[in-house]
Amino acid sequence: MGIVIRLDEVMAKRKVSLNELSERVGITLSNLSILKNQKAKAIRLSTLAAICRALDCQPGDIIVYEEDRK
Repeated sequence: MGIVIRLDEVMAKRKVSLNELSERVGITLSNLSILKNQKAKAIRLSTLAAICRALDCQPGDIIVYEEDRK
């Protein structure tokens, strides 16, 4: 699997909608949706910092590494 984005889980725990997070962070809904749905190839550290600030979390809450299962 490699790098897994758990943005949806963190948002659900904090009861924050995609629209609300988009407004707080200043990122378009489409870009947040790409992140949330595991379609992103990269994320800027400034974007990650803004998301963490808005959700009161750490980067490790959002991004994790999972080994491939054989």
